[in-house]
Amino acid sequence: MSRVVLVTGGNRGIGLACALAFAADGHRVAVTCRGEAPAELVDAGILAVPCDVTDSATVDTAFASIEEKLGPVEILIANAGITRDGLVLRMSDGDFTDVIDANLTGAFRVARRAVRGMMKARWGRIILVSSIAGRVGQTGQANYAASKAGLVGLGRSLAKEFASRNVTVNVVAPGPILTDMLAALPDDQQAAYAEAVPLGRLGQAEEVAAAIAFLASDAASYVTGAVLPVDGGLFMG
Repeated sequence: MSRVVLVTGGNRGIGLACALAFAADGHRVAVTCRGEAPAELVDAGILAVPCDVTDSATVDTAFASIEEKLGPVEILIANAGITRDGLVLRMSDGDFTDVIDANLTGAFRVARRAVRGMMKARWGRIILVSSIAGRVGQTGQANYAASKAGLVGLGRSLAKEFASRNVTVNVVAPGPILTDMLAALPDDQQAAYAEAVPLGRLGQAEEVAAAIAFLASDAASYVTGAVLPVDGGLFMG
């Protein structure tokens, strides 16, 4: 069955892989992005809408555009996020709160908007994209780790609030994934990350997208409030 899917931050990395995977499965897919949509999205017939998840008004505008062109959002993948890395003693208030606002409060804003239609339809899927950093912490990423840990509490609270309306809410926690950001690191640093993973390699964005596609499917209708690691066994807890 074709569903309306929204992927926030869908112009690269895990978000792009998700958008392409859902489109390939025949769903009607929209992504939010703050820049120009990549050619892969255009070629796949994916709708790109401008949106800043730190602004509730632009979130409402983006949803209105998607609803007009595709229909109400039935599957939401909250993936948009930023980093402002730095050691705590050098991290400004703005660097901390900006990351929390984009990564955590931004996910809250889009979930709050999406769930209106899901409750009315009595069906919905929300998947929040967290990170292994939110489970184990990371030097130089106190802001990012805090935002990603917060998604677990947010997701489980939403799961309890909306379960009676057949809306499931789950969290995916990727480990080291070979995205543009990781690919920009020196080869020896990439090798060190891979060596720390029990499976002995970096993950692919498509592998995270496959886990998300499962959680969005009818096969996962009895799964809610879960945190699914996609990290090659790096965090076993």
